[in-house]
Amino acid sequence: MRIATFNVNGINGRLPVLLRWLAETAPDVVCLQELKAPQDKFPQKAITDAGYGAIWQGQSRWNGVAILARGRVPIETRRGLPGDATDDQSRYIEAAIDGVLVAGLYLPNGNPRPGPRFAYKMAWMARLQAHAATLMASGAPVVIAGDFNVMPTEADVYKPERWLDDALFAPEVRAAFDVLIGQGWTDAIRHLHPDATIYTFWDYFRNAYGRNAGLRLDHLLLSPALLPRLKSAGVDREVRGWDKASDHAPAWITLRKR
Repeated sequence: MRIATFNVNGINGRLPVLLRWLAETAPDVVCLQELKAPQDKFPQKAITDAGYGAIWQGQSRWNGVAILARGRVPIETRRGLPGDATDDQSRYIEAAIDGVLVAGLYLPNGNPRPGPRFAYKMAWMARLQAHAATLMASGAPVVIAGDFNVMPTEADVYKPERWLDDALFAPEVRAAFDVLIGQGWTDAIRHLHPDATIYTFWDYFRNAYGRNAGLRLDHLLLSPALLPRLKSAGVDREVRGWDKASDHAPAWITLRKR
């Protein structure tokens, strides 16, 4: 079972990139972020024609998350992160697929720091911690996948000294991510590649992709029930180099059969 996460940075504008990647790699499950499309503008027909069922939560111009499943429709279990009934940003969606609970998220960027956007990010992370603890306590096989907008360690960012004041690398943010890991979640990519230089994001400016001046922002966290099934993990880095690509590349894991 191959589960991937991909910040598409505008699903309609980059639909050819998404469809090409789906055709070439055939992931079983995909969590998408930054749809940047209202609910009724999601390209459902194109996704269906590619062989995938989908659930999604759109939002005009910004945000937006979806979960795709090859050959089936995901069974939605939650739409929106609990803990704040006033939060109308489309950042969290959850579904059951082939015995695995898949949570797809787009965590807030948080810049500028300090400020209301950073406060929202920290509050959102606190809500995520609370919900993740509930998922962990269930004992279910769970993967939390998405664009976390966090570089957990200095190994996850090119020239970390330049990012010390940024909301993606702030001490409070990395500490909040560590709280998640402390609940018992495993960062799948780092677990299998502890010393490798691995990035999932390269800015469009200053030839960042060509220089490999990247960030690892996209993560897949596994519950203890799934960790024994983890077979491989990686990033489809070459997708970032395609024409009209997103500034993110897909990250993925493969799980052994039960």
